[in-house]
Amino acid sequence: MEKRIRQLRGRHVVDIHSGSGYGRVGDLEIDLESGAIRALLVPGRRWWFGLKRERDRVFPWDAVQCFGEDFILVDGTRERPPAQGRAGRFSP
Repeated sequence: MEKRIRQLRGRHVVDIHSGSGYGRVGDLEIDLESGAIRALLVPGRRWWFGLKRERDRVFPWDAVQCFGEDFILVDGTRERPPAQGRAGRFSP
């Protein structure tokens, strides 16, 4: 199956076990040497008038179970913490 990065960005990410929504794909982690996608990055949701934000979520590529028309199903038990560096944030 072939997908373009722009087709993945903005899709809803949903846990395959619980049906919980995590948000939308904001970015991808890519291995620059091989060109392979390592992980889907989902920015934390904003709340309290946009002044606070939930934690960012990172799902390894092998945690992706299925692609739907508007969503991506992931195994939420495989979530890993964001990489350290730029304060763990990325821009959606």
